[in-house]
Order: sequence, then C-alpha cells, then structure tokens
Amino acid sequence: MKSLKLYVSSETAGARIDKWLSDNIDDLSRSSIQKLLKDKNILINSQAVSKNYKLQTNDVIDINIPEPKELDVTPQNIPVDIVYEDDDLLVVNKPKGMVVHPAAGNPDGTLVNALLYHCKGRLSSINGVIRPGIVHRIDKYTSGLLIVAKTDKAHTNLAKQIKEHSFKREYVGIVCGRMSDENGTVNAPIGRHKLNRKKMCVTDKNSKNAVTHYEVLETFDKYSLLKFRLETGRTHQIRVHMSYIGHPILGDDVYGKSFKGIEGQCLHAKKIGFVHPATEVYMEFDCELPEYFENILKKVR
Repeated sequence: MKSLKLYVSSETAGARIDKWLSDNIDDLSRSSIQKLLKDKNILINSQAVSKNYKLQTNDVIDINIPEPKELDVTPQNIPVDIVYEDDDLLVVNKPKGMVVHPAAGNPDGTLVNALLYHCKGRLSSINGVIRPGIVHRIDKYTSGLLIVAKTDKAHTNLAKQIKEHSFKREYVGIVCGRMSDENGTVNAPIGRHKLNRKKMCVTDKNSKNAVTHYEVLETFDKYSLLKFRLETGRTHQIRVHMSYIGHPILGDDVYGKSFKGIEGQCLHAKKIGFVHPATEVYMEFDCELPEYFENILKKVR
C-alpha cells in the first residue's frame, strides 16, 4: 500500500478536498480520489470526511492507496488494429461497435479483453481492474484512434497531457443540417442528465467545462461533414455539443435520431498527437476513414 501525508497551509484553506487533491496529485483522478474518500482511505486529522469537505489550515491529510486488485477480466484472442506499439504504449484503431472496457451488458469481447491477450497482461494499473491501460475512451459506436498505456509512468504522463490540453484529438463526423458558419466553437458545460443518468447534457449543475472546436469540410443538401478538435474530453462531448446547437451527429439515436444503414453515430477519431512519455518526442497518428463512414458519405452526397 502506498501512503502519503500532506499538510494544509493557510493558502489552501477553503478548497474542496477532492478538487484540490486531483489538482495536486498527478496520478490520481478526481473520481479515484472520491472513491478513496468513500472507502476511508483518505483521512483528515485521522477522521473520515466527505468529498465536499473544505480544507482548513493545519489539517493533516493521510492518503492510503491500496495495491491494484488482481485483474478479473479474461484475455481474449480478438484481432486488434495496432497502429503503433513500443514498450510504453500502443495506438489502436478501434472499430465501430466495439466497447472499450467491460461494463454491465458488455462483460467481454471488449478492447480491454483483446489488449490483455495481445500485451500478455502488461498494461498500466492506474485505472483499476476493469480499465487497465485505458488513458481515454471513445464510445462504442465511435471508431478510430485511442492511446493505451503499458506502464503506470506512461499512463500518468499521458493523462497529464490530456488534462493540460496539450494532447491533440481530432475527429471527423457527419452532422444533420447545413452549418451557418465555416468554423466555430461550442463552449458549454456538460453534466449528467437529471432524468436519464445514462445521458449527458449541457447544464450548469454538477457539470464540468467543455470546449469543442469545429470546422466545415464539406456541405451537402441536408448534412455537413465536420472536423472536430477537442479542447476538453467530457463523456459524449461532441455528440452533446452538436445536439445542443441543433446539428446532432448523423445516426446518433441518443442525442438525435437514427439513420438507415448505420448503427449509432457517424463519428471517427481520426488523429491523435502527443509527446512520448519516455522519449519526449512529439508523435502524431492519422488514420483513414473506415469503410462504413465512406459508404455513408456516398449516400448523403
């Protein structure tokens, strides 16, 4: 078990504990800190506190980080399109329809099951037993590139780049309708939908800032082909933002409506760029549009 002891100064007093810790400890996300608080693995002055506890001057914070549990996910020999691989990380081109990690309703057949087989279990443990190596995710029906960490050191470094907005992520998608501007930015906070907890929405309540930049690549009669650049990486961010401005992603039956001949949204993670955590060299990867996407483009043209 890894242990940390921190002391609260007068400058820090008044800060919310989960936010302050996530801002100051690189390898712990806010959600993982909240779980440590819930499990009483973070104590203030030897007492358990809630995630919204406000720090006070001279508070003593004791943090105990349990060792990762043994993974209970079965490696499966599922073909994976590996775009790049070395001792620290992989870049994977995920097909449309594949779930990234096991969850309710998808216990196996996921990218994680495939990666465990391919990497012989050598993946980072920071995101726990269900999401080993997963630094960032893309939705089941979104195809394209994502990065996977083999070591905790690489994972921490890459997560920091994402947090600091230096990690490049570009998507291409078809949206409903014709855009009034050639480019633009949607800056609107995203949080859980109050009635449907599986959905996200633009809201000021219990939300996080979210920024999506877009550029029109091609315009059709009833649709538009757009390039998206993520400044932040919230759950369903592009899908929520485009629905919010009245141009949902084509085929998105959660935030828009379905489209004949396609299951789920027509969205592809086309490009990623990052500084390699070991070599410190900038790397960028770009992948072609998949066949399903090209077929939809032919239809809308």
